[in-house]
Amino acid sequence: MTRTIFIYGLVLAVAVFMLKMLEYKFFYRQLSVEIYIGIIGVLFTILGIWVGNKITRKKKVFIAPPVGEFKVNERILGEIGISKREYEVLELMAKGLSNQEIADKLFVSLNTVKTHTANLFLKLEVKRRTQAIQRAKELRLLQ
Repeated sequence: MTRTIFIYGLVLAVAVFMLKMLEYKFFYRQLSVEIYIGIIGVLFTILGIWVGNKITRKKKVFIAPPVGEFKVNERILGEIGISKREYEVLELMAKGLSNQEIADKLFVSLNTVKTHTANLFLKLEVKRRTQAIQRAKELRLLQ
């Protein structure tokens, strides 16, 4: 009796396995094109959103200051809290001097120049020298 139950159970398990395989093959063959089209559609949607953002992103336009006498915006210097020495470091950075050259020109140590540079980056809310110079030009602190 146990052997008969075991054989029937085994036959039913094989039958269920075969039915599941047929069902899988049916869905795979019938729906494979729709699945591939769906995946391609999602990829093109993501690509379209990315390209759209790249194309329509507003670009910053910098207007050159009027020709003539350049005057430093003292009010913004005071608001931001840039000291005279930090401003001198900023001017020399804008001329393209390295930290060592700035230190030699101002007769201070290299670490002092690095400290002034770090303070400028914090006050101007930037991370690089080029960004600091650009930000200073936007604020009319440099020519």
